Amino acid sequence: MDGVEGPVGASLRWRLSMWLSLAIILIAAAAGVISFVWATDEAHKLQDLQLRQTGYLISRLDAVPSSPLARERAGDVDFDARVVVRFLRTGNGLPAPLPARPPVFSSLLGDGLQTVLVGNEQWRVFVKTNARGVRVAVGQQTTVRDATARASALRTLMPILLLVPVLVLLVGVLLQQMFKPFETLAGDLASRSEADLGPLDHAGLPTEVWPFVVAINALLVRMGRSLAVQRRFIADAAHELRSPLTAMSLQAERLGAANMPQEARSRLDALSAGLQRTRILLDQLLTLARTQEAPREAAGKVSLAHVIREVLEDMIPLAEAKNIDLGVIGEADGDIQARFVDLKVLVKNLLDNAVRYTPEGGRVDLTVRREGAAVILQVDDTGPGIAPAERERVFDSFYRVLGNGEIGSGLGLSITRTVAESMQATIALSDSRPPETGLRVLVTFRQAA
Repeated sequence: MDGVEGPVGASLRWRLSMWLSLAIILIAAAAGVISFVWATDEAHKLQDLQLRQTGYLISRLDAVPSSPLARERAGDVDFDARVVVRFLRTGNGLPAPLPARPPVFSSLLGDGLQTVLVGNEQWRVFVKTNARGVRVAVGQQTTVRDATARASALRTLMPILLLVPVLVLLVGVLLQQMFKPFETLAGDLASRSEADLGPLDHAGLPTEVWPFVVAINALLVRMGRSLAVQRRFIADAAHELRSPLTAMSLQAERLGAANMPQEARSRLDALSAGLQRTRILLDQLLTLARTQEAPREAAGKVSLAHVIREVLEDMIPLAEAKNIDLGVIGEADGDIQARFVDLKVLVKNLLDNAVRYTPEGGRVDLTVRREGAAVILQVDDTGPGIAPAERERVFDSFYRVLGNGEIGSGLGLSITRTVAESMQATIALSDSRPPETGLRVLVTFRQAA
């Protein structure tokens, strides 16, 4: 879709995507931090509970190991995650265990959970004294506890980390789907011709946009009425001027039959040429008004070769008057989806321009060919041609190339382009076949299905 695109910062979709993505990332980051802290705290609580349960279970043993070796073995229990059990020395006359292998916890530790320093390492220790005075210490390194807690907390973060890119991608997809009706509406407007001022369809659009579409439709209705009034004024004015202009032309012809001095004759010739130019202008204004008039009749399949034959019948007398070789090369044909009158106006304007601007003894050739689903009308002449810098401007209303003495109004090619656009055709100008000078006009139609 061709259109004017604003800066990225002016794009509503881009701004929504950025703000929603930023909100998702910030919320996910905050949720991740909170989840990490909570998960770490829960992991530490579970580890403390494990130490408590282990201490209670061991303190409830029915018998204390009788021999020092047995007590040493019983006091050197190492579980997973570096959980160790030690029997502490007591002052109640019970035999003390042999010195245990590291870590060695102080017998001065009180009952309960506590964090102690053993050598250069921190330990989380739970001490329990049973009814018989046996003291049990269950400990775990804080570095191991922290590593285990972090691993557990990171596992809780994985769904959030995986969910963030999915949510950002989902936001982009949803916004694209939400804005698709707007793109469809813009495409509909971009593909319309200047004469198509029908109402826009708000089906599928959010209800918040309906007032905007209704306002555009109201504007299109007002524009249509204004253009219709202008076209009707032009048509009426041109029609009203034809009668007095015809009368003036007849008077000029009668005056030309009278005897008069040479100076008067030259002035009468200039007057006649001006009247003829004005008549051509009025005819073209009427043609332009008819081609732009609304409502338009339905288009149908029209044979391009048939239209060319009819136009040639009208143009042959003008070509013979200038001794111009006017003809069709080849016998190709194509069906065009258009109104017969419009297609005839287009072909006639092109041939009229070619014959008028081709000098005496020149040649004008028409060629019809097919290229895929397109039908191309090619008109070549041996006239002076049009400079590349002016090939776009000649389609403007009332623009005429300087330096030619042909009678015209500068509306012929403007009408031709208007008619071509109404049937979704394109016109291109280029140099004619070398080494001859001249102009080549290519009109590309879409072949009717």
